[in-house]
Amino acid sequence: MCRRPCSWSSTRCTYACPHCEGQVVTAGKPAQPIPKGLPGPGLLAHVITEKYADHIPLHRQERRLARQGVELSRSTLCDWMAGAAQSLEPLYDLMKTLVLLCGTIHTDDTSVKLRDSERKIKALARLWIYFGDHLYPYNVFDFTRSHKRDGPSLFLKGFRGYLQADAFSGYDGIYAGGNVVEVGCNAHARRKFVEAQKTDLTRASTALAYYRQLYAIEKQIKAELAKLPEDANEPTRAAIRLRVRQERAVPVWESLEKWLKEERPQVLPKSPMGGAIGYMKNHWEALKRYTSSGYLSIDNNVAEQHMKTIATGRKNWLFTGSETGGKTMAVLFSVVSSCQRHGHDPFVYLRDVLSRLPVLPKENLADLLPDRWSPPQAADPAATPEGPIADGSPS
Repeated sequence: MCRRPCSWSSTRCTYACPHCEGQVVTAGKPAQPIPKGLPGPGLLAHVITEKYADHIPLHRQERRLARQGVELSRSTLCDWMAGAAQSLEPLYDLMKTLVLLCGTIHTDDTSVKLRDSERKIKALARLWIYFGDHLYPYNVFDFTRSHKRDGPSLFLKGFRGYLQADAFSGYDGIYAGGNVVEVGCNAHARRKFVEAQKTDLTRASTALAYYRQLYAIEKQIKAELAKLPEDANEPTRAAIRLRVRQERAVPVWESLEKWLKEERPQVLPKSPMGGAIGYMKNHWEALKRYTSSGYLSIDNNVAEQHMKTIATGRKNWLFTGSETGGKTMAVLFSVVSSCQRHGHDPFVYLRDVLSRLPVLPKENLADLLPDRWSPPQAADPAATPEGPIADGSPS
């Protein structure tokens, strides 16, 4: 059939015979991220990036779009976010599966207000992060209705390795099985001595001096690792960390332990200083465990920093409207945070992933993981959506 391009949008082309002006053919509509939905990958990526990377809630986006002549209700945007999360859920599930294969996971949590529209009440739900190590470097979030231990226990089911977290008692059952090894957070322990300065400056200053030595050693390790070739693998780096910690950090811990034993009987157990010393003694093995492996960190700050990102967004969007909304939040935060971890522009990443997911074979899903994904190459400006056209003449 003789045809030439008559008109087209960015995704669909219409062709007709130039002689009889008949035989009009319109290309089929590409698969959409949301089945039978109106938004394309670019619009969805824009809304997701604005909320989960730039912390702009949907009601503000609604007003911004209206000023540009685009009338979209907040309820429509909410439905789109739920639909986008459903499309991205296979990728989320894959990241979760892989994170559980890591040797070390950092975790932390923060509160999120949950509004129950049926009972007209608000409750404090939780958003948890599970930060994968160098083997599977993904940030996976999980939403739970409460702060009970059931959330981490269910998420970490089957995990074997090191779990670095604060001293939340909900993790105790996970450690009890023997498959998960506790790693403490020295930032938490140090913070208690900072708070104790108000009532016991002398002892607090001594404890903080020990911590300055320990963190200075970690800084020296980073400087030594910076001298390695860029292609140095993680086992090589871990071996250096372990060697330096054994040589320099372990003696500091031995001196600190001796000092704690001497000072503990001289302070009131319920005083700020007594609480700080008691915290260290109760979690001593977990706090110094990082010195026995080059793959561990001195603290859990990497997870806490991502909780600060959630806190920044929470000041803007205030609450989640339902448990389903909380799960949507967990999926979209996971994808956005993971791609940012690898230096990708969330909008570019999401636009490409959402356009490919509907037609991507399941066996190729791993190609979209943030650490394996590559930005799409720029299209040839001399080509149309259907291919290069030299002069527009009929074929």
